[in-house]
Amino acid sequence: MTITTAPFAALSIFLIAGSVAHASSDDAWAKFQTDVSRACVKASKGLIEKGDTVVDPYGSQHYGMAVVTGKAVGAKTRISTICVYDKQKKTAEIGGEISAEKLAVKP
Repeated sequence: MTITTAPFAALSIFLIAGSVAHASSDDAWAKFQTDVSRACVKASKGLIEKGDTVVDPYGSQHYGMAVVTGKAVGAKTRISTICVYDKQKKTAEIGGEISAEKLAVKP
């Protein structure tokens, strides 16, 4: 009886390569989420002081999305805004002010 090791070697290489690709993919998604968070907090500076974010982990094909919540600039109330991050241009835009009673990120 002959046992061929080539299929097992190929499978091992495939599994190792897949785990490396998966790890780097996880790292890339983590970086994406950090980039979206930073860009959205920066974009909301005129509206929200020291914003906290919740980032959609993957976004859509073209956009990252987040909710930014914090103290309204010049007021004591907490507000939120929805942020859209262009994956290609790496720029963020925010929507209008939403009461934190209706939509909020809990720190």
